[in-house]
Amino acid sequence: MIYKGSCHCGKVAFELEGDIEGAVACNCSICSRKGSLLWFLPREKLTLLTPEDAASTYTFNKHVIQHRFCPTCGIHPYAEGVDPKGRNMAAINLRCVEGLDLTSIPVTEFDGRSI
Repeated sequence: MIYKGSCHCGKVAFELEGDIEGAVACNCSICSRKGSLLWFLPREKLTLLTPEDAASTYTFNKHVIQHRFCPTCGIHPYAEGVDPKGRNMAAINLRCVEGLDLTSIPVTEFDGRSI
């Protein structure tokens, strides 16, 4: 299935391809503040509809995840990184995807604070 999403102002927009079967709620210092519900997919399944430089990047701790956010409205629609198997991945904030009923998506809690 193809989904569309964006930040609040639309300066950062994207399409996703895949089946959303669940989400992750992480309690690390950044995710808990953002309130993200994350869905992970291969980076090649994320297509930016706006220029890549429309989003700013924030990294912290080990600097392995590029947290992407809109410098205009401040919303964090996705992040990019490499999984333990060396694959390029995207973590999509499902709260930024159009037309989802978030109450119907099972959520798994992840203890990111312990990492």
